[in-house]
Amino acid sequence: MREIYYNGVIYTGTGRDAEAMAVEDGRIAGVGNLTDLETCSDAVYHNLDGHFVVPGFNDSHMHLLNYGHTLKLVDLTAATSSLEAMCSALSHFISKEKPAPGTWVVGRGWNHDYFQDEKRFPNRYDLDRVSTEHPILVIRACGHIACANTKAMEAAGITRMTPQPEGGCFDMDEDGEPVGIFREFGVDLIHGSIPKPTKKELKQYLRLAMRDLNSRGVTSSQTDDLAAFPGVPFETVLEAYRELERKGAMTVRVYEQCLLPTMKQLEDFLARGYRTGQGSVYFKIGPLKLLSDGSLGARTAFLSQPYEDGENPDERGIAIYSQEELEKLITLADGAGMQIAVHAIGDGAMEMAVRAYERAMEANPDRTDRRHGIVHCQITTGRLLEAFRRLKLHAYIQSIFLDYDNHIVEARIGAERAGETYQFKTLLSMGVSVSNGSDCPVERPDVMAGIQCAVTRTTLDGTKTFLKEQALTVEEAISTYTAMGAEASFEEQEKGTLSVGKLADFAVLERDIRACAPDRIKDTAVLETYVGGVCVYKKEKS
Repeated sequence: MREIYYNGVIYTGTGRDAEAMAVEDGRIAGVGNLTDLETCSDAVYHNLDGHFVVPGFNDSHMHLLNYGHTLKLVDLTAATSSLEAMCSALSHFISKEKPAPGTWVVGRGWNHDYFQDEKRFPNRYDLDRVSTEHPILVIRACGHIACANTKAMEAAGITRMTPQPEGGCFDMDEDGEPVGIFREFGVDLIHGSIPKPTKKELKQYLRLAMRDLNSRGVTSSQTDDLAAFPGVPFETVLEAYRELERKGAMTVRVYEQCLLPTMKQLEDFLARGYRTGQGSVYFKIGPLKLLSDGSLGARTAFLSQPYEDGENPDERGIAIYSQEELEKLITLADGAGMQIAVHAIGDGAMEMAVRAYERAMEANPDRTDRRHGIVHCQITTGRLLEAFRRLKLHAYIQSIFLDYDNHIVEARIGAERAGETYQFKTLLSMGVSVSNGSDCPVERPDVMAGIQCAVTRTTLDGTKTFLKEQALTVEEAISTYTAMGAEASFEEQEKGTLSVGKLADFAVLERDIRACAPDRIKDTAVLETYVGGVCVYKKEKS
């Protein structure tokens, strides 16, 4: 059956708008004038009432499974004005929900930079004031820091005798006692003691997250899920996706960024026959994902030079791998035909990743069209930008980060170094493929807010603008969420534009965001979202 959408402004992404679009068998059958598409007597017509249609949004880096889980945790994003407010939110949750003694209480979303009373990480003593009966774990918004109370550390067996983990750490006081602050892979020490979710629960989390993404016009997600829950085998996560697909419950197309942090895990994955590109239009194996450093907000991003505002003058963050370890992992994956995406926020971490990519390309000279990339690529230098062009690396950016990072980047690294960071426009002008995402649940997967930040380079409240010359046009920003997202997953022939033959994934917005005031883009509502021509979200009328 042919369905025709007409009387709208259809942004095709190909350089020319259309007034009508035909959909048949889940794909775009025609785009143009209504009279050109009226070829079937039994066609079903949908009046767009002048609204703005865009290709379905593609969040090119997020944590879909983790986000669904987060939607069921204590939400601390609204309680981040102070350390005391965060503790009060936890106490309120316990008082309201009345969990049985010994039940874990887990929250996420706090950010100490927003605390008005004490700008520091919570510790075991703060959280002990909330409860000594419940193990409590609170995860910073970035996900790279977590804080636990005494009960949680007892449950995890963390004492002064516990060895520091590779690729992370936990803080100790002057007497050598752990204070409840865990950084990078140190978070797994405590997080791994939380009862593991069942496969049924994993599927529930994925459904919750997909439903939320659909409400934001997102139809594709490039997502890091395999290590979302320490102790849950990656095969269990993959099975959860397969079962949802068999039931027809996938309302977001997923390209899995496979976090396999050790050589043993990577070798096991490859031995089972998994490779980039395997799967269907609803779920595919994507790149090997590696974490090479932490976050700027937590000062764990690995820099080439010390932080300007570090706790000690030599503080440069955390390099999770040595250069040799990183090169071995990347060379093995590259030789096996895997695409690779390395999380690197600091310029020190990016330099290491670039060297590792160069070594892999030398070791495997016959490969073409690798599309390896850097996830985040925030603290760049001129030399690194040139490396993106020279090595044809993909840049996975998160323009929504400007809402927070605008306030901290100059303090963290100084104004001079900051002048070469978040170079979105420069990367595009150099011919680098740049896709956009949210790193959700670090940020909400709010595409409209992300587009506004890319276009204005200003915080969402309008109080701070950073490197205005790096602003994108609205069309460029949309492209980073659509066409270039498709390039990141080798799917530009399948989606990313509203062109004949491509998947009928699209969103209907209440207005043309090219024509509204730039600081109003974030307020634009998503009215409907379609995946394969099927409506998976419709905004309720108020």
